Amino acid sequence: MILIVAIALPSINRNISPNLYLRISSLLLLYTGALAFNAFYIQSIGSGIGIYSGLFQVTLFTQLFDIVIVLTGSVILIAWPLINHKFIENNLELSEEGHNILSIRNYRIKYSIIVLISTLGSLLLVSSSNLISLYLSLELQSFGVYILASLYRHSELAISAGLKYFLLGSLASCIILLGCGLIYTFTGLTNLDSIYSMISVVDNNNNILLGFSLGLILIFIGLLFKIAAAPLHNWAPDVYADSATIITTWLTIIPKISILLIFFEIQTHINLIENINLMLEINPLNNIINSNILNNSYLWSNNLLLISSLLSLLIGTILGLAQSKIKRLLAYSTISHVGFILLALAINSEQSIEALIFYIIQYTITNLNTFL
Repeated sequence: MILIVAIALPSINRNISPNLYLRISSLLLLYTGALAFNAFYIQSIGSGIGIYSGLFQVTLFTQLFDIVIVLTGSVILIAWPLINHKFIENNLELSEEGHNILSIRNYRIKYSIIVLISTLGSLLLVSSSNLISLYLSLELQSFGVYILASLYRHSELAISAGLKYFLLGSLASCIILLGCGLIYTFTGLTNLDSIYSMISVVDNNNNILLGFSLGLILIFIGLLFKIAAAPLHNWAPDVYADSATIITTWLTIIPKISILLIFFEIQTHINLIENINLMLEINPLNNIINSNILNNSYLWSNNLLLISSLLSLLIGTILGLAQSKIKRLLAYSTISHVGFILLALAINSEQSIEALIFYIIQYTITNLNTFL
């Protein structure tokens, strides 16, 4: 709600200073993080709270990364550079009087509004527990990122980066939507918990399991594309290098956090059901559920993450050695880091989950520090 009010501020007062608006947006994000931190004291959040008819699930885990996301967004807003007076003077010589200062002013206002919208999408995506809310939150985040990449319309490189990001990101979104559609077609459900419950009691040869496995693989491929994991990484170095540095800071951190957490949620639930089935196999009195029920979907998703992790580590490290531009080097470094995170996701043990949480937080802090 706080973020929605912040997005509506320009329409309430059009005379507000752009620098002041950036500071207000940053303070609102800080206040949102303080509210999320205060929610740790609500006892019922420990077991999870479903909101909006089960579209979102709020837990201590989601609250932790809500704090990380809003604090990171606040720091990036504070770091927005001041007006480049030489840039204004050059533009004043090339066009009509009075239009350029407004254009420069609008850059910073648009930047903060789009950052708030993208942050809202990331927060919703972290807590999504339904295929519909998952896809809509992902698109809300993605459209903000597409606009950010091409925000500097006077730069041909920025326009090229934004267009490339939009076209390839739209392709990944189509793949994810196709996977969601397949799962809904075969199960008739969109709530993730209900889907997990259904596939835990179906026969191994049932078409429902086949449709779920295929849909899950397509969703994983689309999400791997979104986080620039190898071999679906070719767009990332060009987009990161051609975008403005302050915007590259946003592109390399926030979208990856929320998408990796969705990976974690799905992989954890599938692993949990698989472990339950193995326990039922040990007990001779429980033969209703086939012990191989999720072998196909679990092994396929696990192998997909392991292969992508290995390729990301190799490609990100080796190709990074050949780069002469610092931003392209950092782009390949990001791909390599994604490989380590995917490795923890594929293992999915108690120790790897702890390592995953620690790695994401330190990656966010280190990347933010490097780019700023």
